[in-house]
Amino acid sequence: MQKFSMSWYAASAHEAAPRPALSESCHVDVCIIGAGITGCSAALHLAQRGYRVLVLEAGTIGCGASGRSGGQMIAGYNLGQDRIARLVGGDDARHLWGLCEESLALTRSLVAEHAIDCDFVNGHVMVGEKSRHASALHALCREWEDGGRKGLELWDRAQTQAHVASPRYTCALYDPGGGHLHPLNYTLGLASAAERAGAIFCEQTPMVSWQAGDPAVVRTPHGLVHARFVLFCGNAYLWGSESALARTIMPVGTYIAATEPLGEARARALVPGNEAVADCRFVLNYFRCSRDHRLLYGGRVSYSRLDPPSVSEAMRKSMVDCFPQLADVRIDYAWGGLVAITMNRMPHFGRLSPNALFAHGFSGHGIALTGLAGKLMAEVIDGQAGRFDVFTRIPHHAFPGGRWMRTPLLVLAMMWRRLCDVL
Repeated sequence: MQKFSMSWYAASAHEAAPRPALSESCHVDVCIIGAGITGCSAALHLAQRGYRVLVLEAGTIGCGASGRSGGQMIAGYNLGQDRIARLVGGDDARHLWGLCEESLALTRSLVAEHAIDCDFVNGHVMVGEKSRHASALHALCREWEDGGRKGLELWDRAQTQAHVASPRYTCALYDPGGGHLHPLNYTLGLASAAERAGAIFCEQTPMVSWQAGDPAVVRTPHGLVHARFVLFCGNAYLWGSESALARTIMPVGTYIAATEPLGEARARALVPGNEAVADCRFVLNYFRCSRDHRLLYGGRVSYSRLDPPSVSEAMRKSMVDCFPQLADVRIDYAWGGLVAITMNRMPHFGRLSPNALFAHGFSGHGIALTGLAGKLMAEVIDGQAGRFDVFTRIPHHAFPGGRWMRTPLLVLAMMWRRLCDVL
């Protein structure tokens, strides 16, 4: 992956004093690897229960996917309930639906309870271009209503284009229960709340290796951490360092651009209701407006992890295809990085040993589900593993092709998916 200019999120993040790197060995109840939303949520929920918590972050808090994503809070999973039921059975499928609904409520409650200033806005819209997209959105609406979602609206062409000013889209599903936020400020807010509860964060402190046991031992460049429990919350960035997880996750590159400030009137004309928007493509486009009236537009994915020659130009072309009225608009920021996907696009939770847990592979649904993952990990450590174990029963398989061929095979599969998007 190439190095990018600063993201708009980083440029607009609240100031935070750097946390010092770990400089000596220590003993704690829980050592958390990774200070994204999952790790920060786990730290918060554990510290509130009185555990001694240390969070190790190889970079800075929120420097991974948690702090640079599209910031869209989306209901449901990447699979429909029927497919989930075929994987885990009807009872667990219903439990998983309920847990996903809880994750949305949890995000709102964390923002409110800890007064996290992260530009939270209610409302999410899924848009489509073709008749098969309209059929899929109708089916999704029925599924979500059966699950208890309220306030859903299906929009025809006229309604869709009144709410999303793009000639491309002809149908939509509006969900008032979704939303969007500034993901880096949200992550920083969770970390600050965890620190107030007693957790300690060490930045610039990568995990070099770890050894299972009771206690487990985590080795860092300048000290050992002896911990009763270890939580692996590094998502795509554990791909290279934790071989037991590497087979079941695939790091892929994702990209976002932020326009120059458009002014309130021009920005609101694009999405008058200020909702987050994502389309129905397998390789989807997604966008929303920022508090300073920029359009934040994401949509390109690199399954080979080779970046386009110019992320800014690639994203600008995609944006103008969607919004021709922005042909004169400058791109001020363009950035990207890795996210983790799984073979079935469902989150992967589990144990590497009796006292070492992991949760990763949120596959584009991470804003809310990561916060829930951290809470469920805390429940396991507190002696209540039932809800976490609902996720562990989702079957996951290694990507085919082994170490050398799985990326080329995935690229070929995604070429077919892109062709299907066009047809």
